[in-house]
Amino acid sequence: MTKKNSDVKVALLISTYNWHQALKKCFESILYQTLKPHEILIADDGSTEDTKFAIDDFRKKTSIPVRHIWQEDKGFRLSKIRNKAIAACTADYIIQIDGDIIMESHFIEDHIRLSEKEHFIVGSRALLNEDFSLKLIESQCILDLKKLRSNCSNRLNAIRIPILTKLMAKNYKTKNKYKYYAKGCNMSFWRKSILKVNGYNEDINGWGSEDEELVARLLHLNERKLFLKFSGIAFHIWHPLASRQNSQSNNEIFENTINSKSYQAKKGIDQYLQ
Repeated sequence: MTKKNSDVKVALLISTYNWHQALKKCFESILYQTLKPHEILIADDGSTEDTKFAIDDFRKKTSIPVRHIWQEDKGFRLSKIRNKAIAACTADYIIQIDGDIIMESHFIEDHIRLSEKEHFIVGSRALLNEDFSLKLIESQCILDLKKLRSNCSNRLNAIRIPILTKLMAKNYKTKNKYKYYAKGCNMSFWRKSILKVNGYNEDINGWGSEDEELVARLLHLNERKLFLKFSGIAFHIWHPLASRQNSQSNNEIFENTINSKSYQAKKGIDQYLQ
């Protein structure tokens, strides 16, 4: 980790909903990180008590403060629960993943090493296949990086070559058709920047466009995008696709944000700040 980032207080934000088996694997990958976060925020979109029990069990295995931010289950409200978690955050810098992500051991270190003021980071994911995923979440075995790499469909996203990361960060998937490209399951940003754009746009409900819309507003704020290639390796556990019924209306909100040049969400994080 570079000296300029050595004193940055880091939060790991994990979004989850009713899949405590996958969340346990995500938790396991935290224990093997070369650089631990200062706090862990669980953004829970209405899970049952099985998730609470998994979180309580994880607390026994770590000294890192773990905050469980829960909201009632009223459908897919990812933007809202992320805003609530970010509002509760006390760290300077937030690394955001989903509860079905297994992080390679340098994941947090890689994000912090690349981080810069007035920049946000977007990464990719390696998709684990269905057969292996189903066996993995029921297994009590320690995570095996070689097995993870050999059981994903896009193995290029599972290769870590840090020497190439800095060279590609400002030019790979940051322009043209990839300008707004983002995966919220592998992303990081400065908390103060997220507060300036008023967090996630809560007019977006259901699956789709919440991350790209946030990227559009961060760019309107004159933040710059960095892409974390060949670092920040994230393995995504297979699951059936979520409903896409709101994707068209969400995409329209995203397109309107691009055209408006406005960087603040009208319905965002400010309602949860004290």
